[in-house]
Amino acid sequence: MSWVSKTLSSTLGRKLIMALTGLFLILFLVVHLAGNLQLLIPDNGESFNIYAQTMANNPFIKVVSIGNFAFILIHVIYSIILTQSNKSARPVGYAVNKSSTNSTWSSRNMGILGTIILIFLLVHLRGFWYEFKFGQIPTAEYGGEVYKNVFAIVSEAYSNVMYVVFYVVAMGFLAFHLAHGFASAFQTLGLNHVKYSPLINKVGIGFSIIVPALFALIPLVMFFKGA
Repeated sequence: MSWVSKTLSSTLGRKLIMALTGLFLILFLVVHLAGNLQLLIPDNGESFNIYAQTMANNPFIKVVSIGNFAFILIHVIYSIILTQSNKSARPVGYAVNKSSTNSTWSSRNMGILGTIILIFLLVHLRGFWYEFKFGQIPTAEYGGEVYKNVFAIVSEAYSNVMYVVFYVVAMGFLAFHLAHGFASAFQTLGLNHVKYSPLINKVGIGFSIIVPALFALIPLVMFFKGA
């Protein structure tokens, strides 16, 4: 067995992969949010439609998208492996201890939070990414060029109160997931320090609140504007 396979199969190696893929996905969230906020520009979707088609036709973005799907899959697989490994290694007597005194609620329920987020992601991809790639989408013309009117698809989805509630609740779960995952990733990478760890924790908490809140704001604003 090579040192690479040994590292990847060890607990530390698995945590390292979780940390690296997690940080990539955190970065992706920021970029994705910046694009989605264009949905709130009052131009009847022009900015968002141009942005969506430009990104879809960019070769670099296509490569990044494939990598993003791969990292999501790897993150999910290794989270399952680590969860099962932790359960197997946990002593029976641990059950009688008050785990709430040793860890946060989000850290104890990362598996549940991740599962809910994965379900949301699958629904979200089916409703938007799949439709953009393979669906019959209406078109819009700006400056003599024809663009897919993705804004119309998004507006229709966000006019459904059940989907809006589902989206907002999922962002709440994402916030808890990020609250633990952000600081945990830096700790796994050995970037924790007595001087800097408190700042990293504060940035992580701020990120886990602000980013999901802004994501949740988009469908809420679009729903009430269309109501």
